[in-house]
Amino acid sequence: MTSLPSRFLAITSLVLLASTATSSAQTPAPKLEFPAASPPATLKQRVGLTDIEINYSRPGVKGRLIFGGLEPWGEVWRAGANTATRITFSTAVKLNGHEVPAGTYGLFAQIGEREWTIILNKVPNQWGAYAYDKTDDVLRVSATPIKLADSVETFTIDINDIRDESATLNLIWEKTRVPVKIEVDVVATLQPQIEAVMASNAEKKPYFAAAMFYLDHNLDLKKAAEWMDVVIAAQPDAFYLTYRKAKILAKMGDKQGALAAAKASLALASKASGAINDEYTRLNKELIAGLK
Repeated sequence: MTSLPSRFLAITSLVLLASTATSSAQTPAPKLEFPAASPPATLKQRVGLTDIEINYSRPGVKGRLIFGGLEPWGEVWRAGANTATRITFSTAVKLNGHEVPAGTYGLFAQIGEREWTIILNKVPNQWGAYAYDKTDDVLRVSATPIKLADSVETFTIDINDIRDESATLNLIWEKTRVPVKIEVDVVATLQPQIEAVMASNAEKKPYFAAAMFYLDHNLDLKKAAEWMDVVIAAQPDAFYLTYRKAKILAKMGDKQGALAAAKASLALASKASGAINDEYTRLNKELIAGLK
């Protein structure tokens, strides 16, 4: 067997080394992703008929003094970390009684020991508060901070105390909660729409939902009672509907009519079975006792 010349072997080795080097160079480096020091979060909440969305980053206390330390008194803060917090309202709202048009805003806060100033700025996309310009403010309202017994490690924005026409926006971090009241005008938006639909020739009308909305918002209770009559006529054994008719009559001041409806609902509920029977038996008895 004839051996290969050493020169040929050397050339072959160089080719193999070059091929390996080229292959290594073409292999992509793994994509690295590190955990964010202040992770981003999105809060979406409907209040009445208004959609609210908040985009913010959530820093942690991490053993630091936050307010009066990391965030000095009197300074304008981005209400979070990284990009300034952004808040969007799908309709006009009120914040602590002050009108705000629908739109997207930068949310900032000027912090104080006894009072904060909540700021909406018309420049929603800016890094931190470094380029913040007071002349771009749409709203500045005062808010009173509340001292918490326990420290909250991660900065949190939430919306709570939700009703048809109001809610509370809370900025919470360390041992501080700053509440801001949100108000929306549901009645002005929805009542004309309800009236139009109920006066139309629509085949299906929202009799029950419309009646309950008028009851809850103290609107035309006579109409609410008439709409409930239509619903009850279609479901005469539905004791939970008759109970609600009794609630409408009671709010109208028709005590006798309310008593009659509540007693009728109680009699119907007694023929039913299950937990719903027990619930409406209790509700009707409470209503009857309150009307006597």
